[in-house]
Amino acid sequence: MLELNNNNYFSLEADQEFMSNSQYKDFRDCEERAMAKVRGLWKEPPNEALLLGSYVHAWAEGNLEEFKASNSDLFTNKGELYAKYKTADLMIETLANDPFIMFLLQGEKETIITAEFAGAVWKAKLDVRNEESERIVDLKTVRDIRGKHWDKNLGCYVSFVEAFGYLRQMALYAELERIYYGHSHFYETYIVAVSKEDPPDKEVIGMDQHRMDEELAEIERNMPRILAVKSGFEEPKRCGTCRYCRETKQLNKVVHYMDLLV
Repeated sequence: MLELNNNNYFSLEADQEFMSNSQYKDFRDCEERAMAKVRGLWKEPPNEALLLGSYVHAWAEGNLEEFKASNSDLFTNKGELYAKYKTADLMIETLANDPFIMFLLQGEKETIITAEFAGAVWKAKLDVRNEESERIVDLKTVRDIRGKHWDKNLGCYVSFVEAFGYLRQMALYAELERIYYGHSHFYETYIVAVSKEDPPDKEVIGMDQHRMDEELAEIERNMPRILAVKSGFEEPKRCGTCRYCRETKQLNKVVHYMDLLV
C-alpha cells in the first residue's frame, strides 16, 4: 500500500487506494462524479474559497511565506495581495490575537494518519494534534459562523457545522486517530472557526460523544454501497444536479414542469 506523505497525499493514486472524508462525501453526493474523480477522468475546477482556506491554514502551519511564494495567483500584477486575501490576513490577525485559540492551535501540525474502519483503509490529515493535552483541532474558514442553513432531510435549519458535514468529519478523524495510535477513547475534538466577514467572527466549537457515535454508525451503514461502487461491483448513480452531471448531461426524455421542483 502507498506510503503517504505531503507530496502524494492528494494524488490520484492515494485516492484510489484510500478512503477519505472528502471522498466519502463525494460518493454520498454523486456516485458517478466520485467515480470519475477516482478514475482520473474529471477534476473539480479551481475554487477560490478553498485557496483562501489554504492561505489561513498555511499560516497556522507556519508556512505562509512559502505558500505565498508558490501561489502567484494570490497577487496582482503590482505584487499586491488581491482584496480577498487581504480578508484572509484579517482572519489570521483575528486568530493570532486570541490567546485561547493560539493555545488550542499548539501541537503537531498536518499529521497524516491511516486506519482501517468500516471495511476500508482511510487516510486523514489532522490540522492540529496535541498528544499531551489529548486533543484534535480542525481549523475552518467559513462565510459566517451563526448563519442558518436549511436541511431538507431534517426539515429544519442547522448550523454550518451540520450543513457542511463537519460533525461527521470530526467524528471520523477522532475515530481514525484513536485506531491509529491505539487509544481506548477519543481525544477531545474541537473546531476553531473564523469567518470571512469584516471584522471576522471566531468561535471554538465542541461536540458531544453521542452525536459523534451516530455519525460513525451512519458511515458504517453507507460504506458497503460505497465500496461496491468504488470496486466496480455496482454501477454508480448520478445525482443529476452537480457540476459534473450538468457538464455530461445527455437528454432522452421530456420532463413535466412539476418535476423540476423534485
